Amino acid sequence: WVLLDADYSQIELRLMAHFSGDHALVEAFRTGQDVHARTASEIFDVPLDEVDSTLRSRAKAVNFGIVYGISSFGLSQDLSISKKEAAQYIEQYFETYPKVKEFIDKLVEDAKKKGYTETMFGRRRPIPELSSSNFMQRSFGERVAMNAPIQGTAADIIKIAMIRVSDELKKQNMKSRMILQVHDELLIEAAEEEVDEVKKILKEEMEHAASLSVPLLADMHTGKNWYEAK
Repeated sequence: WVLLDADYSQIELRLMAHFSGDHALVEAFRTGQDVHARTASEIFDVPLDEVDSTLRSRAKAVNFGIVYGISSFGLSQDLSISKKEAAQYIEQYFETYPKVKEFIDKLVEDAKKKGYTETMFGRRRPIPELSSSNFMQRSFGERVAMNAPIQGTAADIIKIAMIRVSDELKKQNMKSRMILQVHDELLIEAAEEEVDEVKKILKEEMEHAASLSVPLLADMHTGKNWYEAK
């Protein structure tokens, strides 16, 4: 027996590209570019082939921070930089991907009108904090409005994949079985002789669990324990 770990590659950023329709972000994923390196190149105004690991790491924090509705203060804390510098990073990000800014602004606007936000599959998340008289509560509500449709859709997609993978394993009478789901990854206890077939099932069902304007990709690794399989 071996453990087979399959996890989605940057699913939340891919969903941001799909939802916002931002040309540069969609193109990056469609052409298989390193989206963090590309973002670093644009934000820090350096050629793509000169982006080092430090700049890429900072751009990665910005990319994922935007998904979570991060503030300039929050980003400054994450990167140990000044609030002013963090604000410049965020501003430059929105100049690079203008449709992302339009998309998240509309998410907040719509949520304020309706009192809830929803995922691609129609699952609703009430946000009563948006009508609170408390500034901190309203700010929290705005961050939820930005993030819930993306993170919620990612959660929907992994559940769809789980059901389809489980059904296929049973349909093919395999000894391998799904034992764990954590965020955007599935862990399979696989019989050694079934590993190649289980990989095919995971790739097919995970990468086709939703139809997006950018590819959904799943990375897979095996090991004798979870640490090895990560």
